[in-house]
Amino acid sequence: MEEQIACFFYDYYISFGFTEFSAKGLNMLTLLLISIIVIFILDRIITKILRAISVRVAKHTKSPFDDLLLANKVPRNIAHIIPLIIALQLLPIVFVHFEYIESPFRKTLQVLFIILTLWIVRSVLHTLEDYFKTLPRLRDKPIDSYIQVFMIFAWVAGMFAAVAVFSNVSIWKFVTGFGAASAIILLIFKDTILGFVASIQVSINDMVRIGDWITFEKYGADGDVIEINLATVKVQNFDNTITTIPTYAMISDSFKNWRGMTNSDGRRIKRHMLIKQSSIKYLTPEDVERLKEIEVISDYLTTMQNKIKKQNSALKVNKSLLINGKNMTNIGVFRKFIQTYLEQHSAINDSMLLMARQLQPTAHGIPLEIYCFSRDKRWENYEYVMSDLFDHFLAAVPYFDLELFELQNAISHTD
Repeated sequence: MEEQIACFFYDYYISFGFTEFSAKGLNMLTLLLISIIVIFILDRIITKILRAISVRVAKHTKSPFDDLLLANKVPRNIAHIIPLIIALQLLPIVFVHFEYIESPFRKTLQVLFIILTLWIVRSVLHTLEDYFKTLPRLRDKPIDSYIQVFMIFAWVAGMFAAVAVFSNVSIWKFVTGFGAASAIILLIFKDTILGFVASIQVSINDMVRIGDWITFEKYGADGDVIEINLATVKVQNFDNTITTIPTYAMISDSFKNWRGMTNSDGRRIKRHMLIKQSSIKYLTPEDVERLKEIEVISDYLTTMQNKIKKQNSALKVNKSLLINGKNMTNIGVFRKFIQTYLEQHSAINDSMLLMARQLQPTAHGIPLEIYCFSRDKRWENYEYVMSDLFDHFLAAVPYFDLELFELQNAISHTD
């Protein structure tokens, strides 16, 4: 059949008086042109038919997987296989009189077939990647890393196959010989190998997920993880800049992951005020009566006043000096005021740790620390709650005859 087609055009050119050599050349060019046109038209037809069938099937299914296949052009890439196979079958007909030209064309088409196969594999893998990201249990996993690893192996295998085709060497012999250069390969793909191992460890140990808020001071990262791939982890900072971190740095260096906070019932508020030491004093009975007007601690003061009177009376304490016996201090009552106020505040989670505590005295005063958890963990709301609390506490300080430490006060006092 092949020879009959070739001879038909050959006899046709001979009948017009062409020499044997020129007739063979025209015969080859004619068959080559016809073959290219036929293959191009066939490729267009098959692509349209396969796409139309895929679109129709996708409309009648509920799964998003077939829609993703269309989006990643899998049917379109598969449609190129049949024209390429036909092109390989037409080579003996086109080059029937020029067998030495057929070989490079055949090798070129075989390499194109390898590239097309890799392109199809790439499209399918990207489809799987997009599909896995739609599944809640896999949405925050580093799927990109695994897809990239598969593609690296696929491209390496494709490269070996292409070289084996052009060199007429068995692919297994080529791979065996290439093993001698393994040290160079390891050097070239060092970051890729480290990233692959790191991405597996990150995934297995659940160290970081897409969507996590992380702080990585070494790389200046403070924001949400938006992508985890084989080589890098991308973090979108709160100023909308993007920080790129090597994946292996996630296991070799220390970073802070705020996922525990976001999954908990509250976000911690931990801040202190510096109280001037010279403003601390015992409370006189008159001071206690005045402070009873503060509703938050009115009952507490009444209870403590009665309790202290009973204890001092039982011990027959000389109360001509306030230092004798048991007494209340303005800083102690202020701590109780803060504690009670926090317990009654609707924005504070009172089921979590909550306290107002005094820290080690410093040269700048006595730190009075508020330690509690905000119910609202969103950044803006959290900052608002914390600021609102300290606005109230700072304004309340003078009511307890206390003073806040300020450097200018310290300087003026010294002068």
